[in-house]
Amino acid sequence: MAEPDYGAPREGDAPDERRGAESNRGTWEPDARGDDGTPPHDTDDAPDEGRRTDPTASSASEPGADDDQVYSELGAALGQRVYNTFYGRVDAGDAVFGFGAAAAPGLAPGFVEPAEIDRVLRDYLHPDGYDEAAGRLQDDHILVLVGEDGSGRRAGAFAMLRDLLGRGTGLQSLSPANSLADLTERDGLKAEVGYVILDYVGETHPDAVQEFAVKKLQGALRNKGSYLVLTAAPAAQRRLALRAFCVPWHPPDPLPLFDHCLARPPEKGAAPRPDVPPELAAELRERVGELRRPGDVVKAVRGLTESPTAALLALRDGAKQTVRDWFGTRPPADDLLPMAALAFAEGLPERTFEELSVLLGVHVRNWDRSADGTPPDEGVPVPQPYPDIEQSRARWSSRAVGIAEPVRRTEQGTDHCRSERMIVFASPRVRELVIGELHSLYGYGLWYPLRQWLHQLSVESGPDVRAEVARGVALLAKYALPEVEENLLRPWADGTTSQRLTAAFVLQFMCADERLAPQALSTALGWSQWGAGQSRAITAAMAFAGEVGSVYRFKAVDCLWGLTGRGQRVAVAARRSLVLFLATAEREPERALFFFRYVRTQLAHVRTRKERSDALETVVQVLAAERLNAMEPLAAFLLRTDVRTAPQLGSLWISALLSVRRGRAVAALCRTLAALQDDPAATRSVRALGESMRSALDHRQWEALRGAVSSALRHPEFAIPGTQRLARVLLDSMRRHAPADAVSVLGG
Repeated sequence: MAEPDYGAPREGDAPDERRGAESNRGTWEPDARGDDGTPPHDTDDAPDEGRRTDPTASSASEPGADDDQVYSELGAALGQRVYNTFYGRVDAGDAVFGFGAAAAPGLAPGFVEPAEIDRVLRDYLHPDGYDEAAGRLQDDHILVLVGEDGSGRRAGAFAMLRDLLGRGTGLQSLSPANSLADLTERDGLKAEVGYVILDYVGETHPDAVQEFAVKKLQGALRNKGSYLVLTAAPAAQRRLALRAFCVPWHPPDPLPLFDHCLARPPEKGAAPRPDVPPELAAELRERVGELRRPGDVVKAVRGLTESPTAALLALRDGAKQTVRDWFGTRPPADDLLPMAALAFAEGLPERTFEELSVLLGVHVRNWDRSADGTPPDEGVPVPQPYPDIEQSRARWSSRAVGIAEPVRRTEQGTDHCRSERMIVFASPRVRELVIGELHSLYGYGLWYPLRQWLHQLSVESGPDVRAEVARGVALLAKYALPEVEENLLRPWADGTTSQRLTAAFVLQFMCADERLAPQALSTALGWSQWGAGQSRAITAAMAFAGEVGSVYRFKAVDCLWGLTGRGQRVAVAARRSLVLFLATAEREPERALFFFRYVRTQLAHVRTRKERSDALETVVQVLAAERLNAMEPLAAFLLRTDVRTAPQLGSLWISALLSVRRGRAVAALCRTLAALQDDPAATRSVRALGESMRSALDHRQWEALRGAVSSALRHPEFAIPGTQRLARVLLDSMRRHAPADAVSVLGG
């Protein structure tokens, strides 16, 4: 469902008082900490009587070293992408994830502003059947637009809801993975609001439950005067409990839409459209008439502003024709296999790519031998005459002109002398087109050995190779999602740690396409369910740490929080992913604030000792987290860059300080102060941090905290004047009232 509003952060925001004074007080005992400053054994770790246990729980006392390694790799990858996004680099095409990139309006759950709706509908033309569909929505309050991707379903949903609710009204976009029952069970519906669920994937509950939920939802919408429009692909229709509300959706004819867009004046501030020369007009309309997506028609009209000739060239789609022409020559295996390898291993050093290409050839030959009944090549040397050694690198200059070419690139941070030759496609679109042609033209004889090759790379290759494999598989999912799920994603999610990380990366790349993003979310949520298995749950956790969580942040954090209550290995992975989710938001203050408000609310509503213990462990790890690209506590960076995070961090810190995890919480607090010591502006944030914890402490607890901090600050790492000064500011701002004979906040 839509992300709940956990309350806007306010200066001096105190810890959530819904827990009551009893839970906030009386838990701090100066002698409860061990001699070494670490908390004693937390008895809350014992499961409650009758509590359901995770059937996939690991029997090991500690997560395997493999999980440590794979999360280290995941953190490095996410850290590099955060750096690429916010600091830039020469070769942006190598970026894996696009943190901070704006999603299409309505794709990410949340409120869709009226201005965004107006922008989507600026050139909108009602297709045939619009009035009938709008009438059904008005009568039933629920409507499902069933049509192909790119047919204008989203714009149709926005237009109908705007017509019913009036201009200037925003919409609430909900997650495509929502259960229909959730919309009513959580009292999430508001009066006179338009709700939209884009790319709905269907329900998994029994039909009887679905029908009951649909009737309940429809009644609630009618009572509230609200409306719900969903969009779905035809293949999903058989899974929908809303079949009675489905209407087929088709795009408007391209030429009437083209004329409609031309009749409208250019956008404000845009240059006027030049006249189309008569010799181009006929072909231009002919090409437009072949378009099937309304968005492509609108794009063609906007291209006319720059140049009619350029717009016509774009419509001719030279790249697409070039790729089709190349495959139309029926390239021999010596050219086809390197091209197939490049589709899943682009942008690597040529020496690495050559090894991978040869390995693909081995898989193809072995498959061919097995099909003929010949024993596979076991690698045993057999005396042979010396073969002709081909100048294979020279062939790239003529092998696929306009499709792929060799270039020299330098890795970030190295000089030009260390540049290496790489084989790259002419553009990212060409890579996608090549994968599309491979899928549409070749069958089992190519794809079986190709899949075996991908499986081997997912196990044995390094991070750079596996990242490119994941990128290629995500592109393949645009053409063959069921095959990708069955033959690659599921085996990898159940496989080795490197395979699980590769599967998680595939879901990240799928989120770059608004049509595949809902499928990525649905897949990750499915892997996280009880009974799906420990390996899949960990894979889902890794996926939610990156772009899947960036697009669907509430669903991601909510799922990860639930996983922290599972078996130890899954719980450890979920906590690491929560920390990474926050770390990747270091340049997105609103996402960081959302995260803190969510954790705060969950901590305030724990029901059992086991849940509280799990929650506090997560909180302590979040407070102790470091930035991805710097040896600095993440809390220090957030306090320095956005003072609004101080009350949220203070609420979490006081919860940890008033628990048996106080030793680790104090250590994290001191590390944060040490990192802020050289920042003259940090005093304000530290004071706000202390003030947000003041109401949760009585004088006795404050004295105990002062003693714990004073003891920790004797460590050489923290025995620095700047750190001592900030500690005094913090403790003074936390103190409600001070004894008259107090000499120093830190004692003495």
